[in-house]
Amino acid sequence: MSAGLTDPLTDTVIDVSAPAATPVTAPAAATAEPPRARRRRRLPAPGLIVAIAVLALAVAWVIIPSVFAPADPLTGVPADKLQGPSLAHLFGTDQLGRDVLTRVVHGAVHSLTGALVAVLVGLVVGTVVGVLSGSIGGIVDDVLMRIVDVLLAIPGLLLSLSVIILLGFGTVNAAIAVGIGSIASFARLSRSEVVRVRRTDYVEAAFGSGGRFLTVLRRHVLPNSLTAVLGLAALQFGTAILAISTLGFLGYGAPPPTPEWGLLIAEGRNYVATAWWLTVFPGLVVLAVVLSANRLSQAISRRTR
Repeated sequence: MSAGLTDPLTDTVIDVSAPAATPVTAPAAATAEPPRARRRRRLPAPGLIVAIAVLALAVAWVIIPSVFAPADPLTGVPADKLQGPSLAHLFGTDQLGRDVLTRVVHGAVHSLTGALVAVLVGLVVGTVVGVLSGSIGGIVDDVLMRIVDVLLAIPGLLLSLSVIILLGFGTVNAAIAVGIGSIASFARLSRSEVVRVRRTDYVEAAFGSGGRFLTVLRRHVLPNSLTAVLGLAALQFGTAILAISTLGFLGYGAPPPTPEWGLLIAEGRNYVATAWWLTVFPGLVVLAVVLSANRLSQAISRRTR
């Protein structure tokens, strides 16, 4: 006879002899993420590692170029002119017998420092304009943003050419011209970030608790609005390298015989049919550095979202 309990409301017998069914749960090992998968997820992407390595090599060329290319980049051996790539000359030689790899390595200091100057000009001036416009608002915002709209309406290369004609030729002047052309992009982004952060609850609470304008701007608004601007700065670094090389190719950058990357490509364009390495190898170096800077900027943008 099975054991049971009588329900006093319905006079029915409830059988309690059978064990209650236990819920089936998935094993912990099946739901937990394997340690190897977690380690793989934390590792950086191979493309990002390659980009960092390329940029590190370019920076090393700037700091210690003689370690990678001990020869003189300005003098050559006439007997070795227009020799193709070989073990003695990995990038070949130019029309004057100068080693192309040596000139590329020593030219990194002109192209990369020029790009750094351009980014700093755009970052500092553009961020100041954007922060003032987004934090003050009103007529100041209207005037500054209309100036930014005018700058955005002018093509970047045309604006850089106009500025460099006023300043004069040279790597530094070309860098300043490129930096002036990027002010509008930094100003637009920094203004939008400042406006977004100013509408958050913690900024309103800081103002409501008696915080001064400059104090709230320095402690709360700027630290939370400039992360996206840093990602744009990394992107603009690659763009600045390309723009300075373009100005050097057009003859508005460093004068010959300076081994600037854009000038190297310009000097080799007359020998494309007979000495292709004069333009291909410097162009590939510029392409690799620009793509690496863009890849790094994408990684920074993902981490700051």
